[in-house]
Amino acid sequence: MQKREQGKQGGASSGSATPAPKRGRPFGSTSSNAAAASFSADAVAPSTLLGPSLQVHSSFADQNNKRIVLALQSGLKSELTWALNTLTLLSFKEKDEVRKDATPLAKIPGLLDALLQVIDDWRDIALPRELVRTPRVRLLGANSVVTGFGNEYEALNSINAVPNPSIGSGSSVTEFSGQKSTTRTRPSQWWLAEDGLFNLDDEGRVEKQQCAVAASNIVRNFSFMPENEVIMAQHRHLLETVFQCIEDHITEDEELVTNALETVVNLAPLLDLRIFSSPKPSFIKITEKRAVQAIMGMLGSSVRAWHCAAAELLGRLIINPDNEPFILPFGPQIYKRLVDLLSFPAVDAQAAAVGALYNLAEVNMDCRLKLASERWAVDRLMKLIKTPHPIPEVCRKAAIILENLVSEPQNRALLLPYENAFAEILFSEGRYSDTFARILYELTSRPSNKVATARGVWGM
Repeated sequence: MQKREQGKQGGASSGSATPAPKRGRPFGSTSSNAAAASFSADAVAPSTLLGPSLQVHSSFADQNNKRIVLALQSGLKSELTWALNTLTLLSFKEKDEVRKDATPLAKIPGLLDALLQVIDDWRDIALPRELVRTPRVRLLGANSVVTGFGNEYEALNSINAVPNPSIGSGSSVTEFSGQKSTTRTRPSQWWLAEDGLFNLDDEGRVEKQQCAVAASNIVRNFSFMPENEVIMAQHRHLLETVFQCIEDHITEDEELVTNALETVVNLAPLLDLRIFSSPKPSFIKITEKRAVQAIMGMLGSSVRAWHCAAAELLGRLIINPDNEPFILPFGPQIYKRLVDLLSFPAVDAQAAAVGALYNLAEVNMDCRLKLASERWAVDRLMKLIKTPHPIPEVCRKAAIILENLVSEPQNRALLLPYENAFAEILFSEGRYSDTFARILYELTSRPSNKVATARGVWGM
């Protein structure tokens, strides 16, 4: 079964109101056991044909669409493996490859639901074993024969219902019962064992997990195709599944979480969070607030790829005005975390934070006031421009953020101490001279601000 390489590119933030570009994808694996080159469960292709460079005939999906869906729904190991391998090949595309015969989901009815069912099957048993509730240790009356809390099972179900008086009482009874329990099993409780009849063993759990990761990788690949964007952004079951995976990122498989996060980032420009309260059928009870809280959990993660993608996701979601009532209540937490990301040495984290702040600063006056009052926000934006950032677009957006902040009269008192720094950039950085000229004009030219200007220049 084809597996992607573990390396993920964080991707630079889009930060503009236009439809954001797709996030970069890593190069695929070329291992011999990664994917089946043929499209039947029995045929075997030469090893030279294996790998992402294998071209799939455009008519294959039309001829086998029903079989693919039925194979996913069957749950049979061989059929499921064949379907996942086939879909991985159909959905995979090199980073710079232009494929005209891409397979949109609309051509395969029921495919998305079948893939989500594979993920849901793993999610149903994904609770780690260390979190499973274990039997409670009962110590009350442990030294008594029959108390209702101690060793009455061994006492009443043994060959000798009443222990031999010569054995003694107290701790001796406990030792005797312990000896009997080591040599005799309790068949009445075998179904409660974790590896009983209705539970999967370790091998079965690993296989379920691998299938779920492969299915999430296919869904992620489909989200890169423009033909699938509208279908996937309006599919409530898909959005509920990916947000639940993001919400459980602490206990869930890391690759599954990454695939879910990249999927929703690709769909974010078309995503309306109100879908979680729409009359569409719901499979997982995810609300708008829980969805934003899941994003906030990823934003606070220590994994660079996750918090960069979460910042990029927030920047894309806020473009839709319908999402503002659900995101803005978390504004103070978002601003604080994004300003923290500006101090990270990783250039992708800085780019993602600037892209999100760029869109947030254009939303309304309240966002600009809170961002300007955030500690270190202006300092780190200025440092980003002076350094400068390797991507000129990031520096340009940082300068526009400062221009948006100074446009609010309430923020001028906070920005006046930076007047000399603004003037220095005005004369030293020709690319941003127009922006900082407007900043200085807004900061010092208003008649009502002459006293404040004198204080800013002369330190009165």
